[in-house]
Amino acid sequence: MIDDDRYFYQPDKGHGLPHDPLNAIVAPRPIGWISTLGEGGVNLAPYSFFNALGYTPPLIGFSSTAPKHTLRNARASGEFVWNLVTFDLAQAMNRTAASFEYGEDELALAGLTAVQSRIVSVPRVAESPVQFECRVTEIVTLRDLNGDPTVNTLVVGQVVGVHIARRLLRDGIFDTFATDTIMRAGGPTAYARLLPQSRFDMLRPA
Repeated sequence: MIDDDRYFYQPDKGHGLPHDPLNAIVAPRPIGWISTLGEGGVNLAPYSFFNALGYTPPLIGFSSTAPKHTLRNARASGEFVWNLVTFDLAQAMNRTAASFEYGEDELALAGLTAVQSRIVSVPRVAESPVQFECRVTEIVTLRDLNGDPTVNTLVVGQVVGVHIARRLLRDGIFDTFATDTIMRAGGPTAYARLLPQSRFDMLRPA
């Protein structure tokens, strides 16, 4: 049955719209602001294909849609750091999304401060209120339905160290809504803020 109220398309044949709606539909998406260290120095770049993948052990992952500097460094060093992006860091984060030559220091170019990590060799973004130090557990080339490799590479890391600004801990509970975290939302320019007024609560069924 054809539903005239629904726009339907098959991705392999094109969406026929001004902008691919996939990223807009899966929204808001957390930002993987990933710092790495390589031969050229410190690299910092945002990834919109990012999320937490597991509790025990704590795993996070980001997908690179091209062989970028972050992927090169993570593959070589086996380490990376995730830095939480808040509203006050939005412009700095956006600057690090630009294409730079390998070896250029994106932290410095964005006016950010590199601070030493506790466990991994990769620096953290001092201005970010939360950081995860990670060691790479696997790097996977994602495949299509035919089993052919795509341009997408998933990097999974185990969190080995967590840094949290103490102001975000309320009676020992992390206050997500106090962070003013930003996320990707909608088309190529849209972002969203995680604000207290957007919160609602539900208990899980027994």
